[in-house]
Amino acid sequence: MDFLRDIFGFLSQRKKWWLAPIVMLLLLIGVVLVVGGGSAVAPFIYTLF
Repeated sequence: MDFLRDIFGFLSQRKKWWLAPIVMLLLLIGVVLVVGGGSAVAPFIYTLF
């Protein structure tokens, strides 16, 4: 969780809040791929990409 704290610390110090939605989207896609990679839903997730 230190990584997320560092990312948001960087965003707040540098006033680059426009990067926050991009970071959130990348994290969400990563979580979907990790969770869906080992389940029965995997073939349906891979058709999205």
